[in-house]
Amino acid sequence: MTLAERLQRFFSHDAAGGIMLLLAAVLALLLANSPLNGIYNLLLDTPIAVAIGDFAIRKPVLLWVNDGLMAIFFLLVGLELKREFLEGELSNVKNIVLPAVAALGGMLIPALIYAAINANDPVTIQGWAIPAATDIAFALGILSLLGPRVPLAVKIFLTSVAIFDDIGAIIIIALFYTHDISFIALGVAAVCIFVLFSFNYLGVTSLRAYAVIGLIMWVALLKSSVHATLAGALLAMFIPITIPKTNKKSTHEFKRPSSPLKFLEHSLHAPVAFLVLPIFAFANAGVNLLGLSVAGMLHGVPLGIATGLFVGKQIGVFLFSWVAIKLGIAKLPKAMTLSMLYGVSLLCGVGFTMSLFIGSLAFSESHMTYIFDERLGILAGSFVSAIGGYWVLSMACKKTDA
Repeated sequence: MTLAERLQRFFSHDAAGGIMLLLAAVLALLLANSPLNGIYNLLLDTPIAVAIGDFAIRKPVLLWVNDGLMAIFFLLVGLELKREFLEGELSNVKNIVLPAVAALGGMLIPALIYAAINANDPVTIQGWAIPAATDIAFALGILSLLGPRVPLAVKIFLTSVAIFDDIGAIIIIALFYTHDISFIALGVAAVCIFVLFSFNYLGVTSLRAYAVIGLIMWVALLKSSVHATLAGALLAMFIPITIPKTNKKSTHEFKRPSSPLKFLEHSLHAPVAFLVLPIFAFANAGVNLLGLSVAGMLHGVPLGIATGLFVGKQIGVFLFSWVAIKLGIAKLPKAMTLSMLYGVSLLCGVGFTMSLFIGSLAFSESHMTYIFDERLGILAGSFVSAIGGYWVLSMACKKTDA
């Protein structure tokens, strides 16, 4: 087998995205704990400016990654959400209840645990939403390592929980991590939304037209102090999933698949999985562990995040699901056992990407820096959750095989 064939086989594997994320995070950790630490930090702090006349956007590389590249990630998330609700598993109300309830518990309990640990500190309490997030790329990557032994119902359930989790994260970012709003810039964003709505009404299917308005909306949200990445999610809501029969010109552009939304979603999967998310992980996971002490590990921020991810997620997802099943509100999917449900609950504690992102917002306005603590707690909680989830699901699948 040639190198090209080996690479093609690797990138087509379900776990490839998760492996790339892991490699990027490990590389960041190695650089941050080596003599190259200064170069690593200098790279992230390097300012980049884009200017047109007197109008300019000046940000360091780290913020271009977090505010810019992650908007593409949110665009993909939004496209997946829209497709799932219109045509996918979540288009059936019966399939919505259990993952929705599980996601609610998986966000509520970790947030409460973090809040309880940090209740007496008005600064650290701002990170309450960090352990509420689930990293779908990592979680599904770990699940795929178990191969065909895992029932399809388990993968669908985990994906559905993560979808509702993403909805919750988007709402949390919009409501709780927005400061000093510029209403003029927000007004420009509102005009962009009206234009996108008009595009839908008029049957416009050109992705270039949507991209131009989406870029303007991203800049407006960036200047408004409402987090710019939300532009990606908002834009996704207006990308058409079908092409009007009268719009014959557009059908030529989207022969396979015959949908602007599906075409864009398919086109973004590889760039997001193998470029956007690994770059984000590389830029945000570089924790300097030199001088790490027990006291540092037991600080309220890392302790609250790690406990919330590992303990809170499994309790919230499993307990809320179990209660919903016992009350007859929802049903456990066929071929899925309670042991598998518990394994999935553990995997939901892998909060890497979204947790890092929320963490970067939580303390950005603070005069005190807890970035070190925040990333340490995320890495610890996600690692233990990944190991625990893999082991429980492995044991559960062995029982069903027997």
